[in-house]
Amino acid sequence: MTDSPKITAARIEVERAKGALLDTARALIERFQPHNLVDDLWESAKNKGADLAEDAVDAVAKRPVAIGGVVAALAMFLAREPLKKATVKFYDVMTPFFEPRKKPAALKQKTAAKPVSSKVDRPARAPAKRPARATRRATVKKTEKK
Repeated sequence: MTDSPKITAARIEVERAKGALLDTARALIERFQPHNLVDDLWESAKNKGADLAEDAVDAVAKRPVAIGGVVAALAMFLAREPLKKATVKFYDVMTPFFEPRKKPAALKQKTAAKPVSSKVDRPARAPAKRPARATRRATVKKTEKK
């Protein structure tokens, strides 16, 4: 049984489309392999990081003093405790021995403020004394003989 040329052409077209679909499926399977996804992610992160670094270098080149000030302020903020301790040590070393050494005011513990009451201030009352308790009598246990 021979097929007409239209049917033969249609079968060839179906086989061609089927082959193209299988090639696309193979390409997708290969692309979505975990190691390929990680490689793509790594490459895009490197490219983005390079772009950010390039922009940062351009910004520093345009305003070096402002950027230097921001970096210095950030470094001082992050190192505030060591800087505070170093300042106190330096002050202690530079203070003569005959002067009394006091804790700098900046390092004193802060106390919480007392709440403001709307009532009139009254003098504090002395706590009321409790009446003395009567001493307990020695109790005799029931098992003991009198």
